[in-house]
Amino acid sequence: MTDTKLAPGDAAPDFTLPTADGGEVSLDSYRGKRVILYFYPAAMTPGCTKQACDFRDNLGQLTAEGFVVLGVSKDKPAKLAKFAEHDALTFPLLSDPELAIHQAYGAYGTKKLYGKEVVGVIRSTFVIDADGKIEQALYNVKATGHVAGLKKKLGLS
Repeated sequence: MTDTKLAPGDAAPDFTLPTADGGEVSLDSYRGKRVILYFYPAAMTPGCTKQACDFRDNLGQLTAEGFVVLGVSKDKPAKLAKFAEHDALTFPLLSDPELAIHQAYGAYGTKKLYGKEVVGVIRSTFVIDADGKIEQALYNVKATGHVAGLKKKLGLS
């Protein structure tokens, strides 16, 4: 496992992942749109719920500005479906239990947790432009206040 990090201008690694509702989503199918792709450690945990609900509550504005929001975790589709239903999440939640896409984006690796180095999911958000290039690569983001900060970076607040 490498701790590779993506940077603005890099090509966004393509993927096809299963969704909470039993379908599949491919990054390629969003060419021509800007995508906010965010990785979170685990569905139905306090921080991840807060972050997902923040995206849900701002989805109208993000969609109106031409963005698609996709959430990715290592959870299986059945757990993602419960998460989506429990918190009325209306954007696609994608399942990457093998962590291949997490690793391709540098969203899995060594991180600090309560002062200790551990290996795990790195809460990360990527803004991908209409041509499939990384516009922003944000690693080690906080669950609380992240969407507001992201909107500011995107000139939307």
